[in-house]
Amino acid sequence: MEQRIITWLTEEPLHLRALTEVRKLGLNDAWLAAGFVRNLVWDRLHGYDQATPLNDIDVVYFSPENCSSLEDQRLEQRLLQSSPDLPWSVKNQARMHERHGHAPYTSSAQAISYWVEVETAIGARMNPAGQIELNAPLGLEALFTFTITPNPRHAIPAVFAERISSKGWLTRWPELVVQAPR
Repeated sequence: MEQRIITWLTEEPLHLRALTEVRKLGLNDAWLAAGFVRNLVWDRLHGYDQATPLNDIDVVYFSPENCSSLEDQRLEQRLLQSSPDLPWSVKNQARMHERHGHAPYTSSAQAISYWVEVETAIGARMNPAGQIELNAPLGLEALFTFTITPNPRHAIPAVFAERISSKGWLTRWPELVVQAPR
């Protein structure tokens, strides 16, 4: 599964370019996450030739030394200067625990492990050697089972239901099946 995703990422010019641009920033524990990987996997599983356009490209990193949202905005501007056609969204995961009322996170992986859907809890990055790595704290299996699964660590069913309704996933990928919250 991991190698399939890495191959798919390398086959998509936009994804490869985004991974390269984020690597240039040299951010600590940085990943392109959520729909950046999830949507591509669902596209390929559904047999689509074209990748679904991304509403945003979620860049997550971990820097407890500078938790200012202004730093995130500065980083977004740097990315926009190099790739103005890409919809960048940069968030330091060292402060995201506050938004959700959790204890402070210790890494991007820990923050990702609390995201709403199991299938969304995945990131990719290009390491300094130019190799793509994945970060999937909840595993990769759910991504390949045509499901949308609530993350028990998130545990807010109303947020899960709202995302299913607003994201249009079942229209874009009709073979997906929503799993009931446990």
